[in-house]
Amino acid sequence: MVIIDIVKVFIPSTIAFIIGIVISPLLIHYLYKNEMWKKKSGKVSMDGKETPIFNGLHKEKEVGTPRMGGIVIWLSAFITIILFWLIAKIFPTSATAKIDFLSRNQTWIPLFTLIGGSLVGLIDDYLEIKGNGGHIAGGLSLKKRILVVAFIGFLCALWFYFKLDVSTVGLPHVLGLQAISLGWLFIPFFIAVMVFIYSGGVIDGIDGLAGGVFAITFSAYAIIAFYQHQVNLAAFCTVVVGGILGFLWFNIPPARFYMSETGTMGLTITLAVVAFMTDSLGGGHGILALPIIAFPLIITTLSDVIQIISKKIRNGKKVFLIAPLHHHYEAKGWPPYKVTMRYWVISIIFAIMGIIFALVGY
Repeated sequence: MVIIDIVKVFIPSTIAFIIGIVISPLLIHYLYKNEMWKKKSGKVSMDGKETPIFNGLHKEKEVGTPRMGGIVIWLSAFITIILFWLIAKIFPTSATAKIDFLSRNQTWIPLFTLIGGSLVGLIDDYLEIKGNGGHIAGGLSLKKRILVVAFIGFLCALWFYFKLDVSTVGLPHVLGLQAISLGWLFIPFFIAVMVFIYSGGVIDGIDGLAGGVFAITFSAYAIIAFYQHQVNLAAFCTVVVGGILGFLWFNIPPARFYMSETGTMGLTITLAVVAFMTDSLGGGHGILALPIIAFPLIITTLSDVIQIISKKIRNGKKVFLIAPLHHHYEAKGWPPYKVTMRYWVISIIFAIMGIIFALVGY
């Protein structure tokens, strides 16, 4: 049975990777043919001000490299999931039934958030490409994107609370308690976690950086879900990893396209859902493990917050040369590939720590 579960987890991931490799050149051709990149380089910070250091570092790449590369990730994952579901429906045997991992109790919600968030991100990318004209800022405003994420989080929280009867957060058994009950406060808590993890999408910005971090993060939760016997959820996570690796094949330096919002929005909010799925539902504490496993995302977000607070209360003085953190090291003179590789190393270390923490006390 364990061998079957292992096959169920890794075969779809391999298929997703192959699909990603196949569709990427087609997407790249379309993106370059239609000049799907920003028409003016530069961006604004979280406080709405321009970022001259960033604009100086990335002024050439931003206007010559297409956005929307994240399509490869969610589309290859979606095709793979539907493919295995169709095989099970068209050829109903015990073998095909076992490899179908689209299930109401484990994968419906993560799939909903992945596709829903990615499509909203796609709209944002399109508006930024086509609508910014001579302006640096384009696309949906940060406030609108946060509202969309909060609304998706609200829908998911309602499903968890009313359909799945979840209102607790798991605790390590060594603390003497198995969970802490939040009651109806579980709903705003769920929304807050999703919005905060979504903010980690600012990690996108250097070739290969976001893809590697997300691949490691989802791999960690695949291991946790598999250990909890949530094999369908584990398969979903590895399929996402397969799609990310297909994307990374063309995103490593020099990047042929950027992940952009259609990738980061879907992945971040799905990560939040997966963390909740591996919490009380799986008899574990996936939420408390999230700050460890997703440490690179969280520290990157906090660097932005620290920078904004410092500038407000210290009369414009900054803690970092530029925020978020990975661009700070770029500004210090680190080659982009060094920043990316060291982020990957840190991600692996914290993913291992998070897995150990999540599995302690079982």
